[in-house]
Amino acid sequence: MSYQNFAGYAGDLLAVDAYALLEGDASAVLIDVRTKAEWAYVGTPDIHALGKTPLFLEWQTYPSMAVDGDFAARLEALFQSGGVERGASLVFLCRSGARSRHAAIAMTSAGWGPCFNVSDGFEGPLDDSRRRGGAGGWKAGGLPWAQT
Repeated sequence: MSYQNFAGYAGDLLAVDAYALLEGDASAVLIDVRTKAEWAYVGTPDIHALGKTPLFLEWQTYPSMAVDGDFAARLEALFQSGGVERGASLVFLCRSGARSRHAAIAMTSAGWGPCFNVSDGFEGPLDDSRRRGGAGGWKAGGLPWAQT
């Protein structure tokens, strides 16, 4: 398992290792912090085979991309309604690992965690053709996903 620790949160995981964590830890939760537009048009992780459903909460709101100042409180409310307890591993996912890193830091600061960032994200980095989705990330890693 690739795992790198950074100040402010538990560390970075590659998407395939994040899936393994979700599979091996019954209390681990996946939180997708991309925008509603990304969920609708790019797709979403599908972890139903693990007996889990991801949580969806935008870190930034499209189209302004303003950070949700109430993100931590809103996510805590989702945790409460879903029975997520403190101490559960929280795995944050965005397109390519930047927004999810900020979300992991914010939730660690709010007293939750361990909080992990999926460093290669849902779509991964740009490839040589300047396209996402083929050079890493959830989709390129062959992990289950769905599109509406």
